Amino acid sequence: MHNILILGAGKVGSLVSYMLAESNDYNIHLVDLSFSGITHEMAAGFSNITLQEIDCSQKTKLINYIEANKIATIASCLPYYCNVIIAEIACESGLNYFDLTEDVAVSDKVKELSHDSSGYFVGQCGLAPGFISIVTNNLIQEFDEVESVKMRVGALPVNVSNALQYALTWSTEGLINEYSNKCSALDNGDIVSRYPLEGLEEIKIDGLTYEAFNTSGGVGSLVNSSLGKIKNMNYKTIRYPGHCDKIKFLMHELRLGQSRSLLQDVLETAVPQMSQDVVLVFVAVQGKKNGSLIEKNYTKKFYPKTIDSYQWSAVQMSTASSLCALIDLVIGGHVKPDSNFVRQELIKFNDFIDNRFGAYFA
Repeated sequence: MHNILILGAGKVGSLVSYMLAESNDYNIHLVDLSFSGITHEMAAGFSNITLQEIDCSQKTKLINYIEANKIATIASCLPYYCNVIIAEIACESGLNYFDLTEDVAVSDKVKELSHDSSGYFVGQCGLAPGFISIVTNNLIQEFDEVESVKMRVGALPVNVSNALQYALTWSTEGLINEYSNKCSALDNGDIVSRYPLEGLEEIKIDGLTYEAFNTSGGVGSLVNSSLGKIKNMNYKTIRYPGHCDKIKFLMHELRLGQSRSLLQDVLETAVPQMSQDVVLVFVAVQGKKNGSLIEKNYTKKFYPKTIDSYQWSAVQMSTASSLCALIDLVIGGHVKPDSNFVRQELIKFNDFIDNRFGAYFA
C-alpha cells in the first residue's frame, strides 16, 4: 500500500485519514501535536492508521520519520502559514505534496519549490480553491469563445440566529485570511487586483437570496492560466445578506483587521461553531458557441454526511473528498501533467466525479 503522511488531525485531516484508510489502498501516518478522543477512537478501527505526535515545525524530526517509514506522499491539512516548510521537506525528500491552502503567497512559493522536486506538487486541493476550478474549466471547454466567468462558493449554516448571519464551519484563521488579502481577477483581458469585502452583489439560488463579495484565493491558478483566453473572470464568497457589512465594520471601522489574532479571539468567542451546514457552488460562464451568445451554469448544494457512526459537516466532506480524489487520481496515474506542478484546472471533471472519493460531488 502507498505510505502517506497526513499532517494535521483537525476537522479535515481526520476525515481525509478515515476516507483513505477505508479504501485499503493507503497506509496512513496521521501526525499532529496531540489527538482528540474521537480521533483515537476512529484510528482504533483501522490497522492502516498510525497516530504520531510530532511538532510539524521541527523539520529534522519530520524528515527522520519520513525516512524511517518510507513515506512517499505528504498531504498538509495544517493552517496555510505552515505549508512552506512542509513543501520544502517534500522537495528535499523527493515526495509528492498536496495541500489545501487558499493563501496566494504560499501557493506561489509551493509552485516555485515544485521546479526542483522529483515528486508531484498539487496545491489548493480543497473546495475553493480546488473543486471550483475543475467545475469552471469544464464549463469553459464547452464554448468557442468565453466572455465572462463568475465563480461563487459559500459554506453556510443551514439556520442562523445571530446578527452576523454566520456560524464557524471551518478554519477561523483561513476565514480571516481570505477576508484580508487582495483578490486576483480578469478585467477586460488584464489581471487585476481587487480589495476583499468589495464588489458586493445579490445572488439567487433555488429562489433564496444571498450576497456575494470578493475574497482572496478561491480562484486558484485559473486567472493566470486563462490570461489571453478569457476577458472577465472573478471569484466571490457567498453569504447570507448583511454579513459583509458587519464584517467590514469589525475589520475596518473597529480596525480588528489590523490584529488578526484579536479578531480570531472575538469571532471564536462570539460566533458559534456548527456542523449543520450547507456548501453552495455556483458557476456562470457566458460566451459564444457556433456564433450565438449563450450562458451555461453549474449550481449545486452539498450537505453533511454520516459515514458509519461519524457525522461529518458539508464543508468537511467537500474539502476532504476533493483532496482524497486528487491524491487518488495523481498517485494512481490518472493525471498526466506537463510539469511537476499540477494545476487544479488540468483535472478533468468527469475523471474527478467518477473517482470513488470525488463521487460525493456527483
